[in-house]
Amino acid sequence: AASRDGPQSYEELFAKLDANKDGKVDVAELRAGLAAMGIKSGKGAAQKIISSGDKDQDEGLDFAEFSKYLKEHEKKLKLTFKSLDKNNDGRIDHLQIRHSLADLGLDITQEEAEKILQSIDVDGTMTVDWNEWREHFLFNPATNLQEIIRYWKHSTVLDIGESLAIPDEFTEEEKTSGLWWKQLSAGAMAGAVSRTGTAPLDRMKVFMQVHATKSNKISLVGGFKQMLKEGGVTSLWRGNGINVLKIAPETAIKFMAYEQFKKLLASEPGSVKTHERFMAGSLAGATAQTAIYPMEVLKTRLTLRKTGQYSGMFDCAKKILKKEGVKAFYKGYIPNILGIIPYAGIDLAIYESLKNLWLSKYAKDTANPGILVLLGCGTISSSCGQVASYPLALIRTRMQAQASVEGSKQTSMSQIAKMILEKEGFFGLYRGILPNFMKVIPAVSISYVVYENMRYSLGIQKR
Repeated sequence: AASRDGPQSYEELFAKLDANKDGKVDVAELRAGLAAMGIKSGKGAAQKIISSGDKDQDEGLDFAEFSKYLKEHEKKLKLTFKSLDKNNDGRIDHLQIRHSLADLGLDITQEEAEKILQSIDVDGTMTVDWNEWREHFLFNPATNLQEIIRYWKHSTVLDIGESLAIPDEFTEEEKTSGLWWKQLSAGAMAGAVSRTGTAPLDRMKVFMQVHATKSNKISLVGGFKQMLKEGGVTSLWRGNGINVLKIAPETAIKFMAYEQFKKLLASEPGSVKTHERFMAGSLAGATAQTAIYPMEVLKTRLTLRKTGQYSGMFDCAKKILKKEGVKAFYKGYIPNILGIIPYAGIDLAIYESLKNLWLSKYAKDTANPGILVLLGCGTISSSCGQVASYPLALIRTRMQAQASVEGSKQTSMSQIAKMILEKEGFFGLYRGILPNFMKVIPAVSISYVVYENMRYSLGIQKR
């Protein structure tokens, strides 16, 4: 029966919405029409519907475009409805909503689930059937609950150049459709461009971490002058090649390991609780770091190298092997792994709190906070995570650089920490944090812009 009243009801709808009867529905008509029918639509919803259905770019939908948009949209809604309706009884209740959100890593209370239901539920049965679902979402460009959640999934696309971030997570649908590898490549590309863009600041940070002391204060300007004098403009990008190279293997290993750890740690199959997700993420981070750690050491050595010291990556690796043996490639490994836990923990905790704060304050008519809010929350949370784990990162870099600092003895992690505290006090542990903070905003902005453009060009997202 549905197919028979389908097109006809579309026609009625179209006639209702096309107020000036010019055979076209434009944004203003759609907005007014939806309001008149009592359909709540979020900010910018009408614009989004028109632009995604408008094939001939004439700023309005004719009947063919209108019905095509609704048909495709309805198909998506049907899929979502089916994926939420786990027991296939044609209804969604609050338990199913809670379950689906839990799968995506959002633990909500029964009240919150009921609130979501009430907003969709027309006949007061506290369950939602397909018709109610269709009515509610037909003119709502957010095709599903997953979109709402996807806005708020802590994105690891923002590359701040510290590779401690939690792995990206994909829904089942993204995994089966093969979208995940496109997302990962878009993320890797974004990381590569943003690291290259902020490499001089990163090099400055490593320099200060290793060489700055109380007596040998290196100012930003002075430091850059020294670098330019020693090796010209290109020297500012030393160590960047390997920094970019290590993104791809690290991302891939992290993602694969994360999937495995999630399966291992889930107390009940199919749903992963927040703390299990955190554990799996940290373990995956640690696995990836262990696998690519020699590249981290190479990066530090290449960043600090003097002109003519190494002819390239392989030359550097060969010389370290010959002079210092295999062990040199795992120097600073312990503070590095220790740094993952406070970083990831604080990052996630702060992100969750900022998210909940925003949702409780502003999420009356839309769950989409807009990109600035999301970038803001992500940037604040990862910067806080960095502050917490920075001393460990500094000790790690010193240990990685040990042989390239003249006359240095091989010292352990605790000895280095003690030395720094004795000689330079507590703030000695934060040498180089200024250039580190300076690169956060440009790094986030560059990686976000590149990521979005990559998603369009790889066809993950339609403009």
